Amino acid sequence: MRQINNEIVTIIQARTASKRLPNKILLKANGKELLSLMLERVRRAELCGRIVVATTTGMEDDIIVNLCIRDGFDYFRGDPFDLLDRHYKAAKQFSAGIVLKIPSDCPLIDPSIIDRVISYYLENENRYDYVSNLHPASYPDGNDVEIFSFEALEKAWHEAAKQYEREHTTPYLWDNPEKFRKGNVKWESGNDLSFSHRWTLDYYEDYLFIKSVFEYLYSSKPDFGLDDILRLTKDKPELTQINDKHKGTNWFLLYKDELKTLNNELI
Repeated sequence: MRQINNEIVTIIQARTASKRLPNKILLKANGKELLSLMLERVRRAELCGRIVVATTTGMEDDIIVNLCIRDGFDYFRGDPFDLLDRHYKAAKQFSAGIVLKIPSDCPLIDPSIIDRVISYYLENENRYDYVSNLHPASYPDGNDVEIFSFEALEKAWHEAAKQYEREHTTPYLWDNPEKFRKGNVKWESGNDLSFSHRWTLDYYEDYLFIKSVFEYLYSSKPDFGLDDILRLTKDKPELTQINDKHKGTNWFLLYKDELKTLNNELI
């Protein structure tokens, strides 16, 4: 494996102006903001390189900048709506050769999954421009990892024109196989819990579930992982009922008629 860890920049997009749950990443569990807890978890990944929080230029996101300064993380401020532009300019500012993208609505993300996706990309860098664990997904929702070359990101930045391609950063990479070679990492267990287990943060019920997981596990095992959460929810099945009504909800379903990738995965 080529030793290029210092070229990897992990970019975590974060803003306070969430439509469904404003300030969701600043809600607290165990006395800490969920964004702070997530950054703590991402930092446990051995291969993640430099971590940068990409927030917006809006004054309302000064609080995110202050959190980054307090916790010792780099940050970048960019376009509030064009996430492709924000990721590209953050990657360029921090001299990324490889970009790892993780959304801030994944506070329960398992660092070992991050490392597995990175390792697969590095081992197959001559075969792929883009690798994720999302096409198709198999891990519980909220373990989203995407990794791609800076060159691929730059090409998408120049060429992507549709609103959802700019707003969601990577659809142009997914949906143009003639331009980008795409790889996928499936859960080694062979299971698919991507629609049945919702660990992502979008609604207040999601927050209540995530908060409960941290309250049960964090104090005794701060580095708890996917298996610990699965054991907890098996022992306490009532936890999964908290956000049960939102299971299977995902933004890209709004564009199912346009996204070739999604349609191919559903066939």
